[in-house]
Amino acid sequence: MRITFDDLRVFVAVCDTGNLSAVARELSCTQPAVSQHVKRLERATGVRLLERHSDGVTATAEGLVLYAAATEGIAGLDLALHRLREFARGEAGSVRVHTGATTIRHFMAEAIVEFRRRFPRARLEFRTTVSSRQSFDALAEGAVDLAWVTIGAPVPGIELRPIVELPWVLAVRDDDPLAGRLAVTAADLAELEHIRLPEHAASRRHLDAALARLGVEAASETGVTDWNTAVLLAGLGAGHAIVPALPYDSGAAADSRVRYLALPFVPPLAVGWAVRRWDALTPLARAFADAVERRHRGTPE
Repeated sequence: MRITFDDLRVFVAVCDTGNLSAVARELSCTQPAVSQHVKRLERATGVRLLERHSDGVTATAEGLVLYAAATEGIAGLDLALHRLREFARGEAGSVRVHTGATTIRHFMAEAIVEFRRRFPRARLEFRTTVSSRQSFDALAEGAVDLAWVTIGAPVPGIELRPIVELPWVLAVRDDDPLAGRLAVTAADLAELEHIRLPEHAASRRHLDAALARLGVEAASETGVTDWNTAVLLAGLGAGHAIVPALPYDSGAAADSRVRYLALPFVPPLAVGWAVRRWDALTPLARAFADAVERRHRGTPE
């Protein structure tokens, strides 16, 4: 008996919801029709795929095997269909990018101008995220094409490409005792009042791990959601911020009072692209990813 993608899509939906009626409502069909898809799969595989309960259904051990394979296959098919639609429309498609709150300003501004000039009919859709984990989940679900993330340990099912390595600097107010120093040591960092990103931020975890290896335990009572705000607060005298070396300038008067001290003993922060599969990117998504990389590597169009 032949298994169809409709059978697999319905089966995945049933496993996700645990309710045949809910799937039927979502698909605007009857519950017996949903059951028929599952029964067809059970006849084709020769095993029972679902456990029926009074309050719904759950996948059997055999069903979980099929669910994992079907989810992967459907995601790949959806990605292929999306790519084919992009080919059919030529250059009038869209690129969906997951980014942090300040990513566009610091890493993508010039590339966006270049991309819009080359592909005036294309759309760039930016979705703000607060953690790399959210980006990886969105990629796995096929909700976005590209994600700009802190590069760390390998992630199953995700391909990572480092683009930039950012050295760390200490941002202090110009009247801070450290502001006139020619160099800062690791021991100095232990005495500071740190302004830090949330614990779920990958760059925060990277920095915490680097400081721990140096024997530095950073005390902090001030938390912010992005590097720019950390620098602004440092300029206001609210603490000290260890941030990647970037052109911070919000136009606020406090910015002019910030001094940046190099921290060469802290390993740099690698940032770059995360994708589900590079060879499955749409031509437009690949073009935008390449534009960002060229701008940071200083290579011509």
